[in-house]
Amino acid sequence: MPVQCSKCAEQRAVLRRPKTGQSLCKECFFWVFEEEVHHTIVSAELFKPGENVAIGASGGKDSTVLAHVMKVLNERYKYGLNLMLLSVDEGITGYRDDSLETVKRNQEQYDLPLKIVSYEELYGWTMDAIVKQIGMKNNCTFCGVFRRQALDRGANLLNVDKICTGHNADDLAETVLMNVLRGDIARLRRCTSISTSSGGEGVLPRCKPLKYAYEKEIVLYAYFKKLDYFSTECIYSPNAYRGHARAYLKDLESVRPSAIMAVLHSGENLSIKESVKMPVQGTCGRCGYISSQALCKACVLLEGLNRGLPKLGIGKHHRLHQKLLSQQPLTEAEERKLKAVDF
Repeated sequence: MPVQCSKCAEQRAVLRRPKTGQSLCKECFFWVFEEEVHHTIVSAELFKPGENVAIGASGGKDSTVLAHVMKVLNERYKYGLNLMLLSVDEGITGYRDDSLETVKRNQEQYDLPLKIVSYEELYGWTMDAIVKQIGMKNNCTFCGVFRRQALDRGANLLNVDKICTGHNADDLAETVLMNVLRGDIARLRRCTSISTSSGGEGVLPRCKPLKYAYEKEIVLYAYFKKLDYFSTECIYSPNAYRGHARAYLKDLESVRPSAIMAVLHSGENLSIKESVKMPVQGTCGRCGYISSQALCKACVLLEGLNRGLPKLGIGKHHRLHQKLLSQQPLTEAEERKLKAVDF
C-alpha cells in the first residue's frame, strides 16, 4: 500500500528522510529542506542585507545544491544579497577540468557571476605537477592548504564580504573525528563553527549554511530537483585520511542514523581546559595570510616545492621557518634530514 506524505497527507510519499524518518512527497521535502537551511541562516545571522557573497562552487552536489538553495531563499525571503560563484582550478586533468564545465553551466542556469582562480596562476604549480613530484601520499595536504588560500584570494578579487561553502553535517562530523584521532585541540575547538570571522589581511569571513543538512538529503534534493552536478571523486583522493573517518562514520550511521548529528553536537559542546596552551593566531611574514607560525603553511609548502624539497611542509619544521623567511640557505644536514622524511 502506498505511503502518504506525513506533511500534506495528499500526495504519495517518495522518500523517507534519513534525518528525521518522515515520509514526504517531493514538494514537501523541497520545502522542508529549504526551510531548515533558512532557519540555519536566520538563527545564526549569517548574512546582512546588501552583502556581496561568494559561493564556493566546485560543480559537486554540495556546492550545486548550496547555490540553488541560496538563490531560492535570497529571492523568497528578500535577503538582499548579491550572490556570485567562485571556483578554484587545482589543475587536475580529467577531474577538475570536467567539473568546471558543470560550474559554467550552473552559472548560466542560475544567472550568477562566476570567477575561476587557478593554482597555476596563484602558485605557479598545478596539482598534476605536484603529484608528479611528491607522489600520491600527502598530496591532499598540499591541495587543501592551497585551496583555502585560493578561495580567499579569489574572493578578494571579487570584492565580496563573505564566502559560503557547501560543508554539510557529515563533513563536519568527519572533521571532528579526524581532529580527535590527531589530537588536534586547536582545530577541534573551531572546526564545528558555522561562521568564522576575519582573521588577518585578505582573509574573509566564511559560513556554512548547510551545516545541519545530511549528505544523503543533499543527494536526494539534487536528484529530485534534477540539478546539474558533477559526481566523480577526485582521482588523487583514494588514500586521503578523511576517507577513513568517512568510512567509520558511515558504519556508525548504519547502526544509529542520529550518529552524525550526535558527533557534530559533541564537537560543538567540547570545552578546553584553561591550562591547555592554544596557538596564537598571527599573520604570515611573507604573504600576510593568517598563521600561528612565522610562515603560513601555504608559503612553507610552496617553498619546499620550489626548492625541490617538498617534504619541508610535511611534519613539524617550525625552527626552519625563520631561515626560509629571511631567504637563508638550508645546511646540508637540514636538507638530508628533510629528504629522509617518509612521505
